[in-house]
Amino acid sequence: MMIENGSSSIVGLWGLLVLVSLSTYVWRAGGVAIAARIKPDGDLSQWFSCVAYGMLAALMSRIVILPVGILAETLLIDRLVALGAGVAMFCAFKRNMLAGLLSSVGVFAVIAALRENGIV
Repeated sequence: MMIENGSSSIVGLWGLLVLVSLSTYVWRAGGVAIAARIKPDGDLSQWFSCVAYGMLAALMSRIVILPVGILAETLLIDRLVALGAGVAMFCAFKRNMLAGLLSSVGVFAVIAALRENGIV
């Protein structure tokens, strides 16, 4: 028991899904085709790496200095201590982002819990 207008919209949605999937796979196939010719240590790859690190630094600065939402209710010093711990662990573990991220989040959680309980 299908409604005529409903069945045409379902066909249209399936057609849209097929088009979106094809467009995605075309770009993926292109990437696979040229991946062998890309030098990971080339100038362009280094430029992309620098841009990625720059964007990450800008995002972290924005979050620490001008936070929004519930993070805005925390003290700047708490955010700076957590950021410092994350950067220190990032450097200590040979530029491992996961180590920096986990330590930063962990330090921030401990500081927030200590402030919540009135210890700090």
